[in-house]
Amino acid sequence: MAYDLEEQEQLDNLKAFWDKYGNTILTAVTVVALAVAAWRGWGWYQQRQAGAAAALYQELREAASAKDIERMKQAAGTIFGEHSGSVYAPLAALGAAKAYLQAGDAKAAKAPLRWAVDHASDPGLRQTARLRLAAILLDEKAYDEALSLLPANETGSFAALFADRRGDILLAQGKTDDARKAYESALKALPGEPSLQRLIRLKLDSIAGGA
Repeated sequence: MAYDLEEQEQLDNLKAFWDKYGNTILTAVTVVALAVAAWRGWGWYQQRQAGAAAALYQELREAASAKDIERMKQAAGTIFGEHSGSVYAPLAALGAAKAYLQAGDAKAAKAPLRWAVDHASDPGLRQTARLRLAAILLDEKAYDEALSLLPANETGSFAALFADRRGDILLAQGKTDDARKAYESALKALPGEPSLQRLIRLKLDSIAGGA
């Protein structure tokens, strides 16, 4: 097929361009294709892992409901071991601790709660674990350890609950004045919570009555 001079010049320019940049272009296209494939593969892997974690969490819930502690323990162990970064791991920790407590095994309940305190990325779940673990330690008379879980400088939505629990621990230690201050702090942080306010006022009244 014959080309006129202009077409031939364009073809020659294209050939020269490809000779100079062809390998670079092919490499760039390959890198982009591999990146897209890797991204899609990672998304698929994450979805598969999330599905597996969800199934294990459901297994844990069903086992806890059936009071099958051994099956629940196995499900929890797999979640913590293989899906520790998933949203289901701290939920599993709280669920397992609750099941242990209902079974009368407070000692076993401490381990998943400690895990949630150390690893939960969601602040609400982490603070809930702190409160529940502090309650167990209070029953065990491990007062200093319990207090260490409930910082007095907490200013979030758990501030009142932390202060109330600190009051319980301090009162158990016989530190009446400190307990009173903690309960008063809890009341100040509880606008719009009449039921809990009434409970804390009862605690304050009992301190006043025992003074």
